[in-house]
Amino acid sequence: MREFRRPPNTIRTFTAALVLLGAMSVPAAAEPRHAISMLGTPKYAEGFSHFDYVEPDAPRGGTFRLHAIGSFDSLNPYIVKGKPAAGVHNGFGIYFETLAKRSRDEPFSLYGLLAETIDMPDDRGWVEFTLRAEARFSNGAPVTVADVIFSWETLKARGRPNARATWSRVADVSETGPRRVRFTFKDNKDRELPLLVAGFLPILSKDWWTDRAFDATTLEPPLASGPYTIAGVDPGRGIIYQRNPEYWGRDLAVNRGQYNFDEVRFDYFRDSSVALEAFKSGDYDFRFEGDATRWATQYEFPALASGAVELDILETGLPSGLSALTFNLRRDKFHDVRVREAITLAFDFEWINRTLLHGGYVRTASMFSGSDMAPAGPPEGDELALLEPLRGTVPDTVFGPPYRPPATDGSGRPRTNLKRAATLLAEAGWTIGDGVLKDASGRPLRIEIVIRRPSNQRIALAFVRNLKRLGIQTSVRLVESAQFQGLIDSYDFDMVFGFWGVTLSPGNEQQNYWSSQTADQPGGRNWAGVADPAVDGLIEALGAARTREQLVAAARALDRVLMWNHYVLPLYHDAGQRIAYWSRIGRPPTVPVYGLRLETLWSRDAERN
Repeated sequence: MREFRRPPNTIRTFTAALVLLGAMSVPAAAEPRHAISMLGTPKYAEGFSHFDYVEPDAPRGGTFRLHAIGSFDSLNPYIVKGKPAAGVHNGFGIYFETLAKRSRDEPFSLYGLLAETIDMPDDRGWVEFTLRAEARFSNGAPVTVADVIFSWETLKARGRPNARATWSRVADVSETGPRRVRFTFKDNKDRELPLLVAGFLPILSKDWWTDRAFDATTLEPPLASGPYTIAGVDPGRGIIYQRNPEYWGRDLAVNRGQYNFDEVRFDYFRDSSVALEAFKSGDYDFRFEGDATRWATQYEFPALASGAVELDILETGLPSGLSALTFNLRRDKFHDVRVREAITLAFDFEWINRTLLHGGYVRTASMFSGSDMAPAGPPEGDELALLEPLRGTVPDTVFGPPYRPPATDGSGRPRTNLKRAATLLAEAGWTIGDGVLKDASGRPLRIEIVIRRPSNQRIALAFVRNLKRLGIQTSVRLVESAQFQGLIDSYDFDMVFGFWGVTLSPGNEQQNYWSSQTADQPGGRNWAGVADPAVDGLIEALGAARTREQLVAAARALDRVLMWNHYVLPLYHDAGQRIAYWSRIGRPPTVPVYGLRLETLWSRDAERN
């Protein structure tokens, strides 16, 4: 069993102080409005014509061909069962819709989509929406308050674990007038919750789902309200979306210049190497490239030389997020922080980056690297006030300089780091016998690293070489996509590669990633199994922030506690957004802070026609 000391109630006192302080600086509640923002005022005023990062008069027509890896067996992306098809989740924006839509050139603001107006009091104890009279599902049926209530009830009871945790914090959803629906929260501690309801609750058709099992996989296209309908499904191999000519929201400002293709299709490939070769052959139109080695070594081909394919690296304003090898803290062997730190010391990033990754990456020291939320110097001010009550329950290093991962000279012989690692393991009770690291009862330390992407295999094997020098028996297992998902959902692994994305306005996703509440939920995103009251309190402080300064302080404090506890082994991140696309695809000149969005692209063939 994992045991953590509960921090003093002082952190909750300080969180309450943040709420009180913010309440004195927030303007009085306004009447229903067109948009809401996490902090401050939304960028776009009522009556705006389009987002700045789109081409408002982009031509329409043509087919947009994309790729996906692995396979799929379901068109319901909101349950644990099955592997959903690419494009069907509301995050893509082409099929299911939400009450409001997020702009991508400001930290966290939402503008009415299915909802015409949004009302919210200063204390954020509830949020109310007035649905657009014209909002329709693709069969012409109106989107109603009953559909909204049904969506909340269904996802709270039978959705994925993260969704159940979020929507369970809503106490009641009720109809308050014609086309008006109010979400009342159990408390107002989480100031992000109204925005999550607005922008992340997919609105399902109550009538369509009434006679169907929501918690079962299905290949029957669910009824939705988005700009595309599903025109064809080849299970496990591909899916085709067709733009709905009667789409109710085609003229909204939040949609102008977007969803420009008549058809969007996803073709599935066995792995990323096969997918890249298919792109070179012209089998699909656009790809984001996340592998610096492939970018440096595999993008020389005739279509690029002729100008038929274009490459670019786009600058964004995003924090790095956290690409990491995570420890499964549910396993006894990883309970001691000294063991986790020792294993981290065996990862030789400098050699790996120079030798295997063509120098294409930057080492990640914080999940907020590249932003003002990354810790800088020892904690002070509001950040120190959050951390001080935790003294004695978090590592002492939290109160010093920011975490920096161990570095080497890049020679491939990290003797100093391995010597330090051996000392830590000895302090934790592990000794070498016959070249094998064993605990006091004689059990060897064995670790299996599970990987899904073949490109990670070389990285893992380089890491394994150093672990074996410490006497740690380590193996690497490459599994296909469906098996990987099953292992993750059941937390049946020792260590695994993963990525935890963050935004310029971190909030509830941190609870999904790191809180005690999600530590043992099957299918959740707390892969490490972090169950630390200090982390819980800092996540609560993050949600209680009323100003940007308070948000930054809470984010930095949380990051310090996570990093110095060595719950994960941080890896590396890109310096920009790499894109490759055939020249028949057009894109806007402005890149928003969150990076290029696929829905803003168009067909240059349609432009010529």
